[in-house]
Amino acid sequence: MARQELARFLRDRRAGLRPHELGLPADTPRRTPGLRREEVAELAHMSVDYYIRLEQARGPRPSPAILDALAETLRLTPPERSHLFRLAGSTVPPGSQAVRRVRPHVARMLERLPETAAIVTDAAYGLVAFNPLARVLLGDDLGRRTTNLARRRFLGEGRMYESSSAEQFGHIVVARLRRAAVRYPHDAQLAALLGELRAGSEEFRQIWETHPVHAPGHRTKTLDHPVLGRLRLNCDVLLVPEDDHEVVLITADPGSPSARTLRELAARA
Repeated sequence: MARQELARFLRDRRAGLRPHELGLPADTPRRTPGLRREEVAELAHMSVDYYIRLEQARGPRPSPAILDALAETLRLTPPERSHLFRLAGSTVPPGSQAVRRVRPHVARMLERLPETAAIVTDAAYGLVAFNPLARVLLGDDLGRRTTNLARRRFLGEGRMYESSSAEQFGHIVVARLRRAAVRYPHDAQLAALLGELRAGSEEFRQIWETHPVHAPGHRTKTLDHPVLGRLRLNCDVLLVPEDDHEVVLITADPGSPSARTLRELAARA
């Protein structure tokens, strides 16, 4: 059954592509819409016979390298790529680079969270989205496109307020960057970031050598804001696994002075 579903998926995606989308001549008459099998095989660097057997549910289980070549040739989206690997009975590997753009539905979700400051970070702790309350709470420089929370924490780039969780957050950052380095060994931007952090922070180098491990979850911290005073805040992390993103929700206990402050900031934001 899985072979047949994989074959059907490949046929459907091939039929949905147009030659000009892949730089192929579009003036050749075609009996059926979409790409020819020979064209897919050539673009994916595999034999025509092997690809035909895949579409006929007769071929052997394709390797991850074959699946990645097909995903690229057929212009699959990240969810479609994951689906392809699952149909082939293979573990879904990460992409070659960290995803540095937020999905539109995730960005829209941030705007619908009353009295909650929310940010989205990529695998390298780059800030890819935030809502107005987060910007008011964490600083106007949050709007810079190059904002990276690892640089903020270890290199002093941008505004960092005194927090009871500063030391813990340092270990959290390093643990996540270690995971990212394993998942995206060919990501040039990530490699450059790690080089900056090693060169500019003795603390980062020391924590890196401890091989910290951390799982996202709930934590509470006290933030000393220069204008708002001391705030007791809750941080909860939601995962967007297909992009290796984390959505951080910053709230306060209902009825607390910190909750009233967030409510006033939300109205102002």
